[in-house]
Amino acid sequence: MSHFAKIENNIVTNVIVAEQDFINSGSLGSPSDWVETCYEGSIRKRYAGIGYSYNKELDAFITPQPFPSWILDTETTNWNAPVLMPQDGKSYVWNEEVLGWEENEYMMMEEV
Repeated sequence: MSHFAKIENNIVTNVIVAEQDFINSGSLGSPSDWVETCYEGSIRKRYAGIGYSYNKELDAFITPQPFPSWILDTETTNWNAPVLMPQDGKSYVWNEEVLGWEENEYMMMEEV
């Protein structure tokens, strides 16, 4: 058995467990609407999730873009902030309004 993602308008709308022969039978519609995925991410970069997109050129499932300013790295298919997060051991959250990282106030309160 394998896992297959149903792709509609390049978006994953369903993920099922099935045999390739069942997908090929057309019982669930066109076999071309189904793309194999696996938990280990050994094919198509990562396991497909509902709402993920499927990029045929990259042959990869891509998570939803977290913020409009974030940029897709086509090598890793991960989204990256336009500004690197500080690496000073503190906790940060992205602020889309200022296009930058801000110290996570919630984490600061818990440390007290």
